[in-house]
Amino acid sequence: MLNPTPQPAKGSAAAQRQALLHHASAAATEPGGLADLFRQLCSGSLADLPQPGSGQTLARWRALSDVAAHDLSLVKLFEGHTDALAIHRELCPADLPAPGTTWGVWAAESPEARLRVSWDAANSAVIHGRKSWCSGAKILSHALVTAWDGDGGGPWLVALKLDQPGVRVTGQGWQAVGMAGSDSVDVEFNGAAGQALGSAGSYLVRPGFWHGGAGIAACWYGGALALAQTLRRALAGPENSPKTPPSVIRAIALGRVDVALASTAALLRQAACWIDQHPQDDARPVALRVRLSAEQCAGAVMQQVGQALGAGPFCRDAVFARRAADLPVFLRQSGADRDFQALGEHGATKGDEAWSL
Repeated sequence: MLNPTPQPAKGSAAAQRQALLHHASAAATEPGGLADLFRQLCSGSLADLPQPGSGQTLARWRALSDVAAHDLSLVKLFEGHTDALAIHRELCPADLPAPGTTWGVWAAESPEARLRVSWDAANSAVIHGRKSWCSGAKILSHALVTAWDGDGGGPWLVALKLDQPGVRVTGQGWQAVGMAGSDSVDVEFNGAAGQALGSAGSYLVRPGFWHGGAGIAACWYGGALALAQTLRRALAGPENSPKTPPSVIRAIALGRVDVALASTAALLRQAACWIDQHPQDDARPVALRVRLSAEQCAGAVMQQVGQALGAGPFCRDAVFARRAADLPVFLRQSGADRDFQALGEHGATKGDEAWSL
């Protein structure tokens, strides 16, 4: 059966998040409304998710999946904010973000849009250049950005305030209909001041890098689950009888969807358990495996739901249509065959422990 989320304790942050999402109308995901809902999710303790590897990684991923099932552009912003908090705790625990601030992690590297970092007399970071794929640029208060110096080492991770003269948010870099609410535009930096977290390259080599990468799979899973619920509701509708051709087709599709979702849910639970048991170990193969599983699961769900329901929900249901447009775009954050190659190369030298029952 489709995997239900265990009910959180009444009054907990998880319960408050679920109540907020439950009462948010479809209009809350429109421009402006989505920004307000995001800020509410970042208020109080609602975004204070368990640190990956702390023993509650699955609870963290359930929160991401719940938000994703509501709206994928919303979870893109929410996951970035919660990831920034986790990175601060890992690299700079003595200087955590102030309450009320909202953060993004802008670490995508385009050859034509790479930031440069230099250092002023006080050893503070000074950022120049253009950064692409800056989700939430128009509504966030702060961001963590990757930037490079002239020494040829790994990238520095720099925390900076976006409301300063050296930062200009453009309207360029995003033409997609899907994930339009994430507003992932280009941002220009001209002498913006910031503070480095850790040392050069520490952002990439820390254990939490792949913990966060695995958490994206929970977002993809939540997006697929929301589409699957539409199919289940359609099959349970009063117009269906057990022997009508539409009902038979939908039941077959839901069976296939059930296997895809249940398999990925089991792998997510297994991955979360492994990370909690090995918080300092290299989680790259675990993260790649669960990301690729979630991507394949989402693809199967989209295909089965679309074939079973036809054009109706794509054309007449605004919420479904937005989810169906968002999910393929979000999935392209996957490394696809490059990730399969990396996983295969790892498996060729490390044995088949993950295959054992």
